[in-house]
Amino acid sequence: MSLAAELTKRLIACESVTPARGEVFDCLEEMLSPLGFAVTRFTRGDGEQGSDEEPVENLLAVRRGPAGTRHFAFAGHVDVVPPGHGWASEAFAPEVRGDLLYGRGAVDMKGAVACFIAALADMPADAGTISLIITGDEEGPALHGTRALIDLMNERGEKPDLILVGEPTSVNRLGDMMKIGRRGSVNIWLEVDGVQGHVAYPHLADNPMPKLVAMLAELDALVLDEGTDWFQPSNLEITEIDVPNRAHNVIPGKAKARISIRFNDLHTGAELSERVSAIAERHGGRALPIISGEPFLTPPGAFSQMIADAVEAETRIVPEASTSGGTSDARFLKAVAPVIEFGLVNATMHKTDEAVALEDLDTLTRIYARIVRSALGA
Repeated sequence: MSLAAELTKRLIACESVTPARGEVFDCLEEMLSPLGFAVTRFTRGDGEQGSDEEPVENLLAVRRGPAGTRHFAFAGHVDVVPPGHGWASEAFAPEVRGDLLYGRGAVDMKGAVACFIAALADMPADAGTISLIITGDEEGPALHGTRALIDLMNERGEKPDLILVGEPTSVNRLGDMMKIGRRGSVNIWLEVDGVQGHVAYPHLADNPMPKLVAMLAELDALVLDEGTDWFQPSNLEITEIDVPNRAHNVIPGKAKARISIRFNDLHTGAELSERVSAIAERHGGRALPIISGEPFLTPPGAFSQMIADAVEAETRIVPEASTSGGTSDARFLKAVAPVIEFGLVNATMHKTDEAVALEDLDTLTRIYARIVRSALGA
């Protein structure tokens, strides 16, 4: 079995449901220290278990090259979503069946982390500076993960020239897609107050439901944009309607809803929040937004071509440059350096019986090695 497969198995065997701490980072440190990396681990967050402030562990590993050489960084996460029920084998007991390796995190994204480490096994120490930016809080609130790592990097003056995020971007086969950008995300809670009363005496009550319905109808009718050269049109979706009313003969005193907007780089989260707030107020309600991330785009150029060349050399296909899908921690890393995402096939991520092809682990290792050499000029 290849080095990449063995490392992936070791990482899968570390149960690390988000937020991850402890064993999985012990495992990472044991892999990186022999390769000459200076490893820094720290925990951020001081809340109770299950809260957004629950402690999160992070790791920054740096192997410095000669002065004046370039700095290439790999970013990723070792926390995973809960395994759920119905696995054919234990989710955290990696198992090879046929040509597939099964286990939670196999593709999202312990496999990619293992491939990057395996790609460095024969990388000359004088090739340049290489770092790994690894969090235990990507699948959760993402409050104390990559953002905390960026704070540490800024304090130390660590400034990568390029950042590759190992998210599983491939769709049908390894190498068919890379992400050069992502849409932004904002969730907005909507509330309308009324006056509770008996349905037979509506003049003594104030039903908030018609106001909420009118508000949602106006929001649902919005056409935010027609898309751009690299982004699909922004979309607003109604994701929840809640009226805490268990009696059939009572006019409710409050009505709530939630919307989610995924938006391209024609907008900002603040601008969209203000727009929704104005509509909510016009219908007698209020809006409470939480911006998860702003959109980013690394325009096609030398970096994306470098990745495309490496992929084509190993797979004979040219990856599509895409901005589709949800958010990732690249939304934070875009402020540090140009960032692109590329990794394994995402067909089984977050599913039961998550699995990665052993051949894909070997191929991705070779692709990552080519990318690092090209990025550092080695």
